[in-house]
Order: sequence, then structure tokens, then C-alpha cells
Amino acid sequence: MRLQGKVAVVTGAGSGMGKAISILYAKEGAKVVVGDVNLETANTTVAEIESSGGVATAILANVAKEEDIQNLIDAAVKAYGTLDILVNNAGIMDNFLPATEVTDAVWERVFAINVTGAMRGIRKALPIFLEKGSGVIINIASIGGLCGSRAGAAYTASKHAVVGLTKNVGFQYAKSGIRCNAIAPGAVQTNIGTTITAPDKFGMERSMAGISLNPRTGGADEIATIALFLASDDSSFINGAVITADAGWSVY
Repeated sequence: MRLQGKVAVVTGAGSGMGKAISILYAKEGAKVVVGDVNLETANTTVAEIESSGGVATAILANVAKEEDIQNLIDAAVKAYGTLDILVNNAGIMDNFLPATEVTDAVWERVFAINVTGAMRGIRKALPIFLEKGSGVIINIASIGGLCGSRAGAAYTASKHAVVGLTKNVGFQYAKSGIRCNAIAPGAVQTNIGTTITAPDKFGMERSMAGISLNPRTGGADEIATIALFLASDDSSFINGAVITADAGWSVY
């Protein structure tokens, strides 16, 4: 029970890595606020947690909307009295669009969800953490934020931004008892692929150039165990770090 008595907010928690993280956190004793743009899937996650004796609440949250993020964090405090852990997991892909094909609309939507949503969550959580003198932030980045072409231009740039945001927040608030780390998954079996609706042929070809070197696809539960480690006191000396979880794909 490494998270006994803790309160966690997880975005994009209706499926995939967010769902796996929420279920594992609850199993380890945390009260979990399950945020997702799809309330039905968020409720499914909560039902699964409650069926195992855990405590959770589902909140409709589109992280591209400031008011939804405000409500998500406020709901956690209202329901459980505080907030200890924030996991910025919600994210979308970009149809592998290369720079020549990126529209302002695609660029702005990818950044709104992948970067601005995380920033706003952090901004809302920090006053709570500062008052407590403790808090954990975990951002889900990607090896796309460490490498040049694992996706399109917008997604790649957005995940590089998440990495930079993680390091900035980690250092600036280190003396306040707050830790901010990121996980950079490689290929993981989740439904983020559903956000790829019309992949660009050239962009996908270039992005997939190294796919044959990928040792294997990971499971959402494998990312969840890393998120548990980062949320717990086991990682008390880790801050501003990006943990790569890709079976070694990006080190070739």
C-alpha cells in the first residue's frame, strides 16, 4: 500500500495507460479522481476500481478546456480534502503530418491537449502542493519527445515541450518538497491510435523508418508500474527526470 492515504488525479484515465495507472494507484491505497473526455469510460474505470475495494470518482474533463481542469482539481479537493499526486496523461497523435502539411488547427489542438493541458493542471495543483510542502507531478511524455521522428511535427514538438516543462517545474520547485518527473513510453498498446484518422503517407513512412528496430510493444500496465514508483517515496531522490520505457528501442 505505497500510496495509502494519498489523493491522485489522473487525466485521460478512461482507457489505456491512464486507466492502468488509476487502477494500480487505487490498489496501492490512493483515492483516485479519474478524469476523461469520455465520462462513460471514466465511469468504467471507477467501477473496476470499486469492484476491487478501491475508492475513485469519475469527472468529465477535456484538458483542452481551462474550466474542466479547474473543476477536475477542485473536485478532488472537495471529495477527498486535498491533492497529493497529479498525473498528466491525456494526449493525442497528429496523423504523422510533416511540417509542410501541418495546419494551424492541428498544431493548436495537439498543443492544447498535450502541452497546455499539462501546464494548466500543474498550475492549478502547485498552490495546493506549496501549502502542504509536498506533491508529486508525473507527465506522460513519449520517446517522440526525445527523438526526432517517431510521429508528425506537431506531436514531436509537443512532447519535447512536455519534457522541457517537466525539467523546469522539477528544478524550480525542488526546495518546496515537490517533485516533477516524466515517463517517455515507446510503442505501447493503448487506444491513442484512434486519434490517427487520416495518416499522411510521407510523414508516416518517415516516422516508421525505424519500427523494425523496436524490440516489442509494451503494455499499459508496464507504464503504470513506473508511474507508481514515481508517485511513491521509493523515488524520493528522483526529480526533473525523464524515464524512458521502450524496451530499448530509442537507444539503438
